[in-house]
Amino acid sequence: MLDPPRAGAGNDVVIQMAKLAPRAICYVSCDPASLARDTAYLAEAGYKLRSIAAFDAFPMTAHVECIATYIPVIS
Repeated sequence: MLDPPRAGAGNDVVIQMAKLAPRAICYVSCDPASLARDTAYLAEAGYKLRSIAAFDAFPMTAHVECIATYIPVIS
């Protein structure tokens, strides 16, 4: 489970997470841009996006929460 600040988890955290080899990663994000960047890092680390959902947790604002699930790419 990752629930980083608005800046995202970053490549260092993603690398450390991937070393643990979880069967799935649930990522909670409050910034779509950092989520997109970290999705690329997760792909480089051998994970693929399985599902994603956006939630309007803050009505009448431009902010959105996203929950993404990643699973390992099977070679």
